Amino acid sequence: MTVELTISPITVPLSLDAPDAADFVALGDLGRQICDELVGLPDLAETAAQMLVPWNDTEDTVHTGFVARRGDDIVGMVTIDYVQEEGARTAEIDLLVPEASWGQGVEDALLERAEDEARRRGRSILQLWSLHRATETERMLTPKTGWGRVTAIALTDLLEQRGFRLEQVERNSELDLRGDVEPLRRTLEEARAFAGDDYRLVEWNLPTPPALRDGYAGVLARLVTDAPSGDMEFDAEEWDAARVVRRDGRLTSAGQLLSVAAVEHVPSATIVAYNELLIGEDRTGVTHQFGTLVTREHRGHRLGMIVKCANLLRWREQAPLSPRVSTFNAEENRPMLDINEAVGFVPVSYAGAWQKKI
Repeated sequence: MTVELTISPITVPLSLDAPDAADFVALGDLGRQICDELVGLPDLAETAAQMLVPWNDTEDTVHTGFVARRGDDIVGMVTIDYVQEEGARTAEIDLLVPEASWGQGVEDALLERAEDEARRRGRSILQLWSLHRATETERMLTPKTGWGRVTAIALTDLLEQRGFRLEQVERNSELDLRGDVEPLRRTLEEARAFAGDDYRLVEWNLPTPPALRDGYAGVLARLVTDAPSGDMEFDAEEWDAARVVRRDGRLTSAGQLLSVAAVEHVPSATIVAYNELLIGEDRTGVTHQFGTLVTREHRGHRLGMIVKCANLLRWREQAPLSPRVSTFNAEENRPMLDINEAVGFVPVSYAGAWQKKI
């Protein structure tokens, strides 16, 4: 006899030691399991400890989700995130159904619940990312941008059936952090000489120093508008020093460490480029590049190379036991991919950006 499928909201505890923390702990474990099953990279997923503070802080983004069970067994989860800017239209969905549960109606039921929840909250644009191995198969999918391809998998079949469209492909690359640093030093010095005296390197660890918060807010706001995004329609974000403080608090929770290398345009006293590297409490784990951007007006001065190389060199002192750094970049973002390839990053997996308007 088939046990009935039930779907209920994920309980968000105040701490992972709380009596009601089981769902949230399972969410972290399931995310790592899915990343391992799909691409063999479990560290792409955040742990429950890393997610807990952001989920309890609803001022900038509201995180919600549902858990699917058959009896007492968890067979899948879905999360839906909503940025809180006035007039925001997007909902970001993450569908987490392990291989053992796929094809039994779990994925359909969870995605249907997520779409219904997004409609209830007044959102009209649904966005979801799929993970793919760096392989070629008979069935390859090309986004509307024409840049990159990903393998067709069960999730992409489901998304296409439900009216989602592949808008963009992102490359996930890794760099071995144990290599010789001298090439990085030479490249950094060459880039700084090319940029000239109008550009100054600034570095810090979170929390952001008060004098830098306004400038940091300005460049963080540009990530949504200036980074290549194909036809993905992201909500513009409003940033100020107070939001930087809130973000700093979320990103330094659970013992995390985040290093920033930025470039200030000296004549305008404006931060115009930045790179972030983040690692969890386990300093022997994988490092994640959290954000990188050169604002449009200041491209062509090798600022991307400056912030990337400077932060990687700095990171050797900040987290010397981390073996590698992982980063995602849009396939059409050739300037940033050129930098990555020159530094030594190699592709390890890919992600598909999917969108549906309702």
